[in-house]
Amino acid sequence: MAARIAQTTGAEHTALLGLGVYRPARVVTNDEVAGPINSSDEWIRTRSGIKTRRFADESETIQSMSVAAARGALESSGLAVDQVDCVIVATSTHLLLTPAAAPRIATELGMNGAAAFDVSAGCAGFCHSIALASDLVRAGTAAHVLVIGVEKLTNTVNPTDRSTAFLFADGAGAVIVGPADEPGIGPTVWGSDGTQHHAIRQDKDWMEYFHEIDEKGLEAVRPYLAMEGTAVFRWAAHSLEKVCRDAIDRAGLSPEDLDAMIPHQANGRIIEIMARVLKLPEHCALANDIEEAGNTSAASIPLAMEALLRKGESKPGDTALLIAFGAGLSYAAQVVNLPNWK
Repeated sequence: MAARIAQTTGAEHTALLGLGVYRPARVVTNDEVAGPINSSDEWIRTRSGIKTRRFADESETIQSMSVAAARGALESSGLAVDQVDCVIVATSTHLLLTPAAAPRIATELGMNGAAAFDVSAGCAGFCHSIALASDLVRAGTAAHVLVIGVEKLTNTVNPTDRSTAFLFADGAGAVIVGPADEPGIGPTVWGSDGTQHHAIRQDKDWMEYFHEIDEKGLEAVRPYLAMEGTAVFRWAAHSLEKVCRDAIDRAGLSPEDLDAMIPHQANGRIIEIMARVLKLPEHCALANDIEEAGNTSAASIPLAMEALLRKGESKPGDTALLIAFGAGLSYAAQVVNLPNWK
C-alpha cells in the first residue's frame, strides 16, 4: 500500500491587502505620437479615449518599475518583506525568454528564497495572477503573494504603426494577496479563445527575424507587437458581458452591489460599452485611467485601481469588478474588495 501523502491547507478567505504603483515620469501627448502615424489629437481621442500616456526612459526598466510598485504595496499592506513567500510577475515585455523577471525582482526586494515566476497572459495577466495568488494562499502553498503587473510596451511597439503606436504605454502596479477574515477575492471566471490568436500578436518569431538578418543584413526589421483593432473590439463587445455577469454571479452578487468596475484599459469605447450593457448603478465608479495612462496591458488594472482611490472616486473596502482581456485571446474576471494603497 502506498504511503499517505500529507496535504496542506491555508486560509479560508483571501483579500488584496495593499496596492502600490509606478508611473514613469515622462508624459507623452497625442500630438507627440501623431506625427509618425499621420494622425491627430482629435483622431486618437475619438478612437481610443486617450489624451496622454507615460513612456519609460532607459533607467525605468521592468525590474525598477516593479520594485517601486512592490515597495508601495508592501508599505500600504503593513507587511514586512520576509512575510511574502511568492512573487508573480504578469508581463509580456520582459525581453528575455529566460530567466523570468520575477526572481531578480524578488531578490532586489530582499525576498530571498521566495518562489518567483512570470505569467504571460497578455493584458489579462494581472487578473490571472490574482487568481493564482488567491488559490496559493487558500491551499497553504504560500502565506502572502506579491502580484505585479508591469509593462514597458515602448520596447515592443513600432512608433510608425497606426494600429498600436498611439495606444500602448508603460507602467507597473502591485498588490499583496493574503489571508483575510472575510472573503475579499471572489471566484475567477477565466478562459481563452485561440481562434482569435492573430488579433494581438508578435508579428514574427525570433527565428524569422534571424533568417531575415541572414538574408537582408541590417535591413531586417525586428519583431513588433501587432494588433487587429477591429477584431479585438468586436470580440470584446460580443464576449465580455457574459464573463462579467458570470464573475458577479459566482461572487453571489448583482451589478447593483458593485461600488466600482475596473476593466482593462484597452480602449475608452470598449469601457463605455461594457458599462452600458451591464447597466451599472449610478453610484458605481467606472475606471477610466486610459485617458491619462494609455493602454499598459498587464499593468492597467492596478494602475486604474490606484487612480480611482487617489481621486476619491472609490475607497478601500469597496466592492469592485475586475475584468481583463488580451493576447491569446485570454480573459479573466473576479470581484474584489479594494485594498489600502500607497
